[in-house]
Amino acid sequence: MVQKRLNESLTLIRSEFFPASYKGSSKRYSVTLGVGGNVGDVRRRLEKLSFYLRKSRQCDLVKTGPILKNPPFGYLEQADFYNSVILVKTNLQPQAFLKYILEVERHFGRKRSFENAPRTLDIDMIFYENRKMNTQRLTLPHPFWQERESVIIPLGYVENR
Repeated sequence: MVQKRLNESLTLIRSEFFPASYKGSSKRYSVTLGVGGNVGDVRRRLEKLSFYLRKSRQCDLVKTGPILKNPPFGYLEQADFYNSVILVKTNLQPQAFLKYILEVERHFGRKRSFENAPRTLDIDMIFYENRKMNTQRLTLPHPFWQERESVIIPLGYVENR
């Protein structure tokens, strides 16, 4: 694992699985996910997520960005976050893929106690192809991605959006 301090509050972390490129995919749609957490051993959990997604029938893991250690926002009385960006391919439509990633979060112990609460794993759909949508459950692209260093910095290492 290699760490590079970007400034006093941001550290870029490279490991065997972040950043990484994997096999191509014949699945139809490209989806960019923001992933992260701040409860427990998040770096290890992100590695386990990488394994989980590589075994999944619902999507193919294509590429990951480095991990960014960064301070929380919103609710500030919590530990720093570890975040990255993952590119996957899927044949699922956006709403079905959202259901799938919510199931993945639950598999990794995600509990939703209050907005911006500490979490074991958070998965946000940042982009789904170039689609735009705004429903009660899903907004694409993610409405705040451009405001979050936790997305912008790792995304710079993932070429295909």
